[in-house]
Amino acid sequence: MARARVLGGLLFLACVTVLVAADADTVFYDSFETSWEGRWIVSESSDYLGKWKHEKSEGHDDYGLLVSEKARKYGIAVDLPKTVDFKDGAVVLQYDLRLQSGLECGGAYLKYLLPQEAGWTPSKFDNSAPYSIMFGPDKCGATNKVHFIFRHKSPKTGEYIEHHLKTPPSPVTDKLSHVYTAVIYPDNTLKILIDGEEKKTADLLSDDFEPAVIPPKTIPDPEDKKPEDWDERAKIPDPEATKPDDWDESAPKEVEDLEAEKPEGWLDDEPDEIDDPEATKPEDWDDEEDGEWEPPKVPNPKCEEAPGCGEWVRPLKKNPAYKGKWSSPLTDNPAYKGIWKPRDIPNPDYFELEKPNLESIAAIGIEIWTMQDGILFDNVLVSHDEEEAKEYREKTWKPKFEAEKEKATEEEEKEKEATTPGAYESFKEKVFELLYKIPEVTFLAPYKEKIIELLGEAEKHQDWTVGGLFGIGAIILAIFYSLLFGGKKKPDQAAIAKKEDTVTADDTADTPEATVTEGTGEIAQEGESRGAQKRKTRRET
Repeated sequence: MARARVLGGLLFLACVTVLVAADADTVFYDSFETSWEGRWIVSESSDYLGKWKHEKSEGHDDYGLLVSEKARKYGIAVDLPKTVDFKDGAVVLQYDLRLQSGLECGGAYLKYLLPQEAGWTPSKFDNSAPYSIMFGPDKCGATNKVHFIFRHKSPKTGEYIEHHLKTPPSPVTDKLSHVYTAVIYPDNTLKILIDGEEKKTADLLSDDFEPAVIPPKTIPDPEDKKPEDWDERAKIPDPEATKPDDWDESAPKEVEDLEAEKPEGWLDDEPDEIDDPEATKPEDWDDEEDGEWEPPKVPNPKCEEAPGCGEWVRPLKKNPAYKGKWSSPLTDNPAYKGIWKPRDIPNPDYFELEKPNLESIAAIGIEIWTMQDGILFDNVLVSHDEEEAKEYREKTWKPKFEAEKEKATEEEEKEKEATTPGAYESFKEKVFELLYKIPEVTFLAPYKEKIIELLGEAEKHQDWTVGGLFGIGAIILAIFYSLLFGGKKKPDQAAIAKKEDTVTADDTADTPEATVTEGTGEIAQEGESRGAQKRKTRRET
């Protein structure tokens, strides 16, 4: 579905490119579906070494103007088919931007340039080229905003002053395509949109800009000087105050705490640090050149358990008699005149305007420095029709954005699946979590280490197929079987013999002459009476 929307948008672009000349409201539009060479002119200035490329946007067939190298200055410009005068009505400035490598430090804005008669040429385009408006994202360090700056010529002084939007919106710095729109209305209103959503509204003639276009009516008199006898001190030391007789300035701030007692167990004869007993003198140590070798110090382990080591010293406490150096209390200054400031005079540069004198634009330039590559400019539009700009967003930017977003979501889900254990893995984890609780059972405490060892081997080598789950049960049974049966001591043969009243080796131990017939358990007749007597005695006992 997303790809179909992209294809539909590209078809719209092909039609729109033909209709631009016939649409009076569209001043300029470039979709970059064909190479920009021949329309846009790359700056030949020595500092602008960044290479521009005509490349597809990642993931689909939409072309754009690409910043291809990192840590470079870039300069490129294109002439508009006609000059745009802001007195002719609303002006819409719009372009798509995709930060395919993100944006950590660099600009991605456009400059809307004055006619070349103002003193610049495309081949020598640089940051000195006069512009009317600068618009677009800029991010580096503390700077993270969508610039809107306009240059305004004072009708009084004839000087150009840059006026910056005070609280601009923040740019979107993900890796998807976004569309930035600035609309300047005849009533001096500025509106900034990102992805068609209004982010900022301002008045060109208000204090929304720094400095404001209309200067203040009055200014401080530059020739006014503060009188020498002007007293700005609101408070002064009380000249009638005297130091009290009992004020002792020599009393210390802290004194020994005489009530403190040395903690029990304090090791007076132990130092805080001792020579490292494990340190050895380096083989290449030369006493003549390096001096006598001394082992490094380490904390004394005896002091870690004791309340302290070394000579005990009474702690200090705040001196209740301390008052410090006496100073006169403050009182109101009878000569106080307030904080001096120069008097205001009429501002000779003051003027009034109903509309700002925005300079006409005749070209578009991209003059940036950036640490990122992968910045893609696309669908650059200059128009007098806000609805037309909206139509471009719907037909060109939106399908592209939705396709990119859909792909990004799929990749995120795949990554999440790859890093998140599935139901089977989760089941295994829970099973082993349960198994590892077995050694904590009280009557199994003597076998704890053995059980943990068996579980560790099982977890390490178990073949986790569906059939492998049955191996878990086998492991459990094997553990209990080993503990309950395999771990029992061998039967005491002598005890069995006693119970059954049979002849054992003990019965013949004291009878060297006795002979045991192998395989039958029979004892030779010799010594039989002595063995019988011993068995009788044990039974009675």
